[in-house]
Amino acid sequence: MALFSRLRPKNKGADAAAVSPQVREAKASRTGPLIALSSAGRPVWTPRDYAALAREGFSRNAVVYRSVRMIAEAAGSVSWLLHDGAREFDAHPLLDLLTRPNPRQSGNAFLEEVIGALMIAGNAYVEAVGLDGDVRELHALRPDRMKVVPGTDGWPSAYEYTVAGRTVRFDQVGSTPPILHLSLHNPTNDHYGFPPIEAAQVAIDIHNAAGSWAKALLDNSARPSGALVYQAREGGNLTEEQFERLKKELEEGFAGAGNAGKPLLLEGGLDWKQMGLSPQDMDFIEAKNLAAREIALAFGVPPMLLGIPGDNTYANYREASRAFWRQTVLPLVRRTASSLSAWLAPTFGERLKLSADLDAIEALSGEREALWRRVSAADFLTDDEKREALGYGARKAD
Repeated sequence: MALFSRLRPKNKGADAAAVSPQVREAKASRTGPLIALSSAGRPVWTPRDYAALAREGFSRNAVVYRSVRMIAEAAGSVSWLLHDGAREFDAHPLLDLLTRPNPRQSGNAFLEEVIGALMIAGNAYVEAVGLDGDVRELHALRPDRMKVVPGTDGWPSAYEYTVAGRTVRFDQVGSTPPILHLSLHNPTNDHYGFPPIEAAQVAIDIHNAAGSWAKALLDNSARPSGALVYQAREGGNLTEEQFERLKKELEEGFAGAGNAGKPLLLEGGLDWKQMGLSPQDMDFIEAKNLAAREIALAFGVPPMLLGIPGDNTYANYREASRAFWRQTVLPLVRRTASSLSAWLAPTFGERLKLSADLDAIEALSGEREALWRRVSAADFLTDDEKREALGYGARKAD
């Protein structure tokens, strides 16, 4: 309704109610109605099982857990800068809101939760709680409970949040819609993002299976596989009944990771012959490390920072940490800051822009020192120009 009120003509004459065709026209994508044909007005569930991804990845896999925690904690530790054009704010209601978004969370914890949801679900949802037209609180919502409701233009017109059979609907109206939806690029879905944890699911399965197999071998004395050879003096072969019974006992009692290495009780005429590769020959440890490196690759975390051996991409830990911030953390922080700025700025009536304070990031201190040295050595620049190049304003006159 707010859109229509802005489009209403100013004159009060008899023709005031008749809005001209030019005014009625609105900019819109021509592809939107195509997207809306099969789903307009109906909630669209996320196409993946969030609980399974969280359980098998985040809960059961140490590499995934640590990768998500590292990215979320690093992003949550960022200090914000707020600008309106060239003007920088030392204090502002938006900065206060991000410092304490709600009574139960600090700004760091809030951003950690948002980034963590992006890593596991590919989607993150933030609710704005307003009072008298002002946004007073921000809350991160669980992505597995949220459904997108597409409108007639194909894009989300509302969101539905369901808990224990009860649903709350958030209509996306007003200058600041109640829900901010952050998502990672998904080439196969119009509404939901694609998480790194799903891209790494094969490596996660290998890593988890290798761990389960090694655990089962240790529990069962690490006996290797082999073959049963029948060496009876007469006949030379098992009867059909004996063969089927032995086959059934082997499948039920000795097959699978849970039965790996169990001792086998042999009857008369049966002999055990070892065959195949032992766990040492198969090198489960290296297989696990390879899977771990693939998981780290999907999340953008240098394996060196996770303690995974065999990775010599970076010369030292400092270089790996710098690459982690530059290639993984800061792009996430920038896109989150851009989305928050565009979403919340209308509430404050200003053209506000959030950005990360790079000078406060310890991992980038080497870059900062090198920049200072280069600028300081530039004799063709005045002191004020050097300050401007480093992001500081000119000296104030006394």
